[in-house]
Amino acid sequence: MRRFARVALLCLGCGVCSLLYGFSQLALSLEQEPGGGRERQARDPGARRQAGAGRAAAGSAGRGESGAGRYDYMKTHPSEKMHLAVVACGERLEETVTMLRSAIIFSIKPLQFHIFAEDQLHESFKDILDDFPYEGKVNYTLYPITFPTESAAEWKKLFKPCASQRLFLPLILKNVDSLLYVDTDILFLRPVDDIWSFLGKFNSTQIAAMAPEHEEPRIGWYNRFARHPYYGVTGINSGVMLMNMTRIRKKYFKNDMTPVRLQWGEILMPLLKKYKLNITWGDQDLLNIMFFHNPESLYVFPCQWNYRPDHCIYGSNCKEAEEEGIFILHGNRGVYHDDKQPTFRAIYEAIKNYSFGDDLVHSLLQPLELELRKTMHTYCGKVYKVFIKQLTKSIRDFYTRRSKGR
Repeated sequence: MRRFARVALLCLGCGVCSLLYGFSQLALSLEQEPGGGRERQARDPGARRQAGAGRAAAGSAGRGESGAGRYDYMKTHPSEKMHLAVVACGERLEETVTMLRSAIIFSIKPLQFHIFAEDQLHESFKDILDDFPYEGKVNYTLYPITFPTESAAEWKKLFKPCASQRLFLPLILKNVDSLLYVDTDILFLRPVDDIWSFLGKFNSTQIAAMAPEHEEPRIGWYNRFARHPYYGVTGINSGVMLMNMTRIRKKYFKNDMTPVRLQWGEILMPLLKKYKLNITWGDQDLLNIMFFHNPESLYVFPCQWNYRPDHCIYGSNCKEAEEEGIFILHGNRGVYHDDKQPTFRAIYEAIKNYSFGDDLVHSLLQPLELELRKTMHTYCGKVYKVFIKQLTKSIRDFYTRRSKGR
């Protein structure tokens, strides 16, 4: 009997111990459950790497450092600013302001203007721009013209006063990821948003986008007269230049001066020293030389994004513009200010004289078409409809967006 009691007591003790152990495990599991996932992730190197990659991708998309990431960011973050830069010297105030007006009229996302101008123009810019009805859509910053101290005089006299300032934008605007540079004689006939979206089409090696200098080699300048390397068949025109400046600052460029690749800030002066007696178009020639040696770094967009008199004065030779219209008009050679190309001048005068808030059809499009009809005696005037095809669509889209926003 005593032996039976001992066995029963032993079994009872084991049962109590088992029960206590079970309760302790249950308590431990309940204690760990809220932080269990984080604990496991921290201990799992693969999971940690995956999480880190996810955070890096998100950061890259936000800053726009990768082409695909930037495009996704643009589509899902409509408040992202588009950065547009221009360099104005001499008698370029009115022309610059007209370009800025054209950018404001149709653009959708906010714009940040970076205006590099001679000191005596700053007050005039402020007086004019501060009167624009921005409605929170536009901000601007004025900068002085600045070149590297040791070679400022040489850079400033290259081609045209201040024109080579654009070469130093990646070094000056260090906190700007991407930028659209345009000459003062540019007019936007569709939203800046549309050319900005080319950033999302860059592959992993492309750092900038420009249009060809010519479509027709028989009238090309570079392929007939250049005394230096140039990009592609007919060269590139730098009047409209879209840049991923983060990539530009990071890239090491192949060159014909040294077997060592050089960064943007290191290559500019050696290029100028080597080729200054052989270049005609200044900074544009230097860009052609750079992309000749680094063709994989350039995205080339169609001629309608940089439509110049050469596309029509010898007969129409920009097929994309014939099909879809002109997207960006480039009135180089002073055609906005003389009577040699009245078609270009008519567009310029129409945008210059348009008052913000007026009806775009009755105050801009219809009077413009009447003026364009008067130019049909010229080669460009014969194809005047390509000048208003996209403009008409941009105006229609503008009012469609407005009606949906009500």
